[in-house]
Amino acid sequence: MTSAPSVSFPRIYLPFAAGYLMSYVFRVVTAVISPDLTHELALPASALGLLTSMYFVAFAATQIPAGILLDRYGPRRVEPVLLAVAAAGALVFAAAGGLPGLILSRALIGAGVSVCLMAPLKGIASWYPPLRQATLSGWMMVAGGMGSLVATLPVEFALRHAGWRTLFVLFGAATLAVAVAIAWRVPDLPRVAEPPSLATQWQGVRRVLGEARFWWIAPVGAVGMGSFMAIQGLWSVPWMMEVEGLTRPAAAGVLLAMGIVTLAGYVGLGLLASPLARRGFQPRHFYLTGWTANLVGLAAIVLRVPGEALWWCLYGFGAAANILAFTLICEGFPASFAGRANTAMNLTMFGGAFAVQWGIGVVADAARLAAGAGGAEGLRIAFALVLALVAAAWVWFVAGWKRHALAGGAVAEA
Repeated sequence: MTSAPSVSFPRIYLPFAAGYLMSYVFRVVTAVISPDLTHELALPASALGLLTSMYFVAFAATQIPAGILLDRYGPRRVEPVLLAVAAAGALVFAAAGGLPGLILSRALIGAGVSVCLMAPLKGIASWYPPLRQATLSGWMMVAGGMGSLVATLPVEFALRHAGWRTLFVLFGAATLAVAVAIAWRVPDLPRVAEPPSLATQWQGVRRVLGEARFWWIAPVGAVGMGSFMAIQGLWSVPWMMEVEGLTRPAAAGVLLAMGIVTLAGYVGLGLLASPLARRGFQPRHFYLTGWTANLVGLAAIVLRVPGEALWWCLYGFGAAANILAFTLICEGFPASFAGRANTAMNLTMFGGAFAVQWGIGVVADAARLAAGAGGAEGLRIAFALVLALVAAAWVWFVAGWKRHALAGGAVAEA
């Protein structure tokens, strides 16, 4: 597949960015509306975790087939169809009368927004040279950071004047508008005279999953980014309210501050990644630095080190490095593999997010039943387990540095 250097980045950025912003809104908004869901539906922590984590289950389950479709048909043909599914899911969420309907709607939303980052990354890998890709990917993550901001204090303020059901109707309409914009503004990928068969593309997925470099990077994505998404998207607000004693507006304010700092991290990557790469500070160095900061922030939160807001901000700032997992994995594959390599990596992240988001609720409930612990103590135990897993993944990445840091894959075009 040949590149298309004539594609203007501003032309594709705005519609893609709008789609990724909406995916972040859907992901993070459950943290702010969780008290309403708990009160209205009388949900225990495990049920709340299962309900909200269905987003991650459906998102993860869609990754591999979506990657094949992106490599075969391109982002303009795939993302608008899936966004229409997300819009339908938002409307089902708004109309749901009980837990089954809410679970179904979250699954539809998760599947529908599953390529909101993968589609632009596929385009970036196909249309732009490698030296620009880390910077352009960083700018795409800025849109996600903006979405996390919209889902915090603005949503909390909106809930004072309208219910969460009304908000989801508006979210559905906005998502459908974005689908139309992408179909209208984003160009097709260059045509391939004889595209590979679906069987050949599936063999490509197997080759991606068979690369040792993939399994060097994947654990940090699965545990580090997976736990960050689970905590940011749900358990941050319950932790701040039950463990730290904040009100919901105050917790939403801390979440907003964390989102702003995370956004600053994405902007920094957008501005600095390519210039510093020319001076020897490669994406892998950014990746390690970011996840080290994330681990320190989470440790300080769990250990209740004074200055909670600062540590939440550091936790979010470090997680901005997650976008570089896709740059790192694609360094070992040709552009024709970008969709499959990226979605395989994304599968590990969102699979991890599902496991952590549901698991925190399960552990918190189990602590209450087994030891008679209150909600705060149950969350402390669950967060401590998450911290141990993140530390283990960080050690794995550092231990494999010499073996994998400079390794490039030898996978042939397919």
